[in-house]
Amino acid sequence: MGDLNASTGAPKTVKCLVWDLDNTLWRGTLSEGDEVAVSQEVRAVVAELDRRGILQTVASKNDHEVAWKKLRELGLEEYFLMPQISWGPKSEAVRHVADRLNLALSTFAFVDDQATERAEVAFHLPEVRSYPATDLAGLLDRPEFRPIVTADSRNRRAMYRANAERAGAREVFPGSDEDFLRTLDLGMGIARATGPDLARVEELTLRTSQMNATGVHYSDAALRDLLDDPRHEVLVTSMSDRFGGHGAVGIVLLERFPDRWHLKLLATSCRVVAFGAGTVLLRWLLDQAARAQVHLTADFRRTDRNRMMEVAYRFAGFTPEPCDCTAVSVTGRPDDGIEVLHVLPTRQPEPTTMTLTAPDLTGARQAPVRVGHE
Repeated sequence: MGDLNASTGAPKTVKCLVWDLDNTLWRGTLSEGDEVAVSQEVRAVVAELDRRGILQTVASKNDHEVAWKKLRELGLEEYFLMPQISWGPKSEAVRHVADRLNLALSTFAFVDDQATERAEVAFHLPEVRSYPATDLAGLLDRPEFRPIVTADSRNRRAMYRANAERAGAREVFPGSDEDFLRTLDLGMGIARATGPDLARVEELTLRTSQMNATGVHYSDAALRDLLDDPRHEVLVTSMSDRFGGHGAVGIVLLERFPDRWHLKLLATSCRVVAFGAGTVLLRWLLDQAARAQVHLTADFRRTDRNRMMEVAYRFAGFTPEPCDCTAVSVTGRPDDGIEVLHVLPTRQPEPTTMTLTAPDLTGARQAPVRVGHE
């Protein structure tokens, strides 16, 4: 039940909690005619999980229309994304939500009063952590339910709702994916991080797995040390479109030497994978390095989740083979699985699907400049 975060040894943070309804979220069984009620303690758990940025949904064996009407009457429907209320297996409901949210099953948790339902989910989805309803009182104190809380955390549910609207718009759009992206009025901002940004930056190093080059966790203290080091750049990326803001969605940790730049970490949220955010970030870094006439190296560690990041590096021209350049050091250690990729950067075209606002890393620090939008 306790998946561990590989970089910290702590239980992996839960990103989505799946609730049963009868005798779990509420007292009583709706289909048997009970006058169901939700305790103040359970309401407090739901509200606090939402404040912490943990998404919530429902997997319940009930009539959908009746159960959803009751959730509305109880004033709780706003908290639950993509509710799965039917008479099918709950493991299928959990898998469906994970696929729709594009989240790993290992970041899901399931709470149900029935041992048989927990066993069914555990059998088909062993990565999902399950809890009996009797554990609800102590749920908020468990480490897996205590993520770093940021401004973005408190808006996460709204961001995922906007993402569902985006997905619905894409389903009815007749053109290509690239043409659809152009209709979104996408904007990406890259900025040097400041002290108030660090909580979200640390959260990204912990939460992001699909588009994370190394999976290394950087603590708040470590990030502050990098901010104070003139050789390092700590860059945070945000995005927005016509459906709303995505918040902070990317982190770049870059160490600069006179003849080379070393990319220690590149990570972007899974919510913006479809927008090509990682590719745009990489191309911007390649262009900056080419303008500065330096070689570019990058740490990379393969995991079972970051295949897309590896593909992005390969398409950007990175290779594990050292090229003819000076002062390229391998920072990976044999026991941590990190290899160093290399590329001789060339100037890159401007992005065609979004507007990019970014700093100039090639000289003295100055105000951001706007580049690109076609």
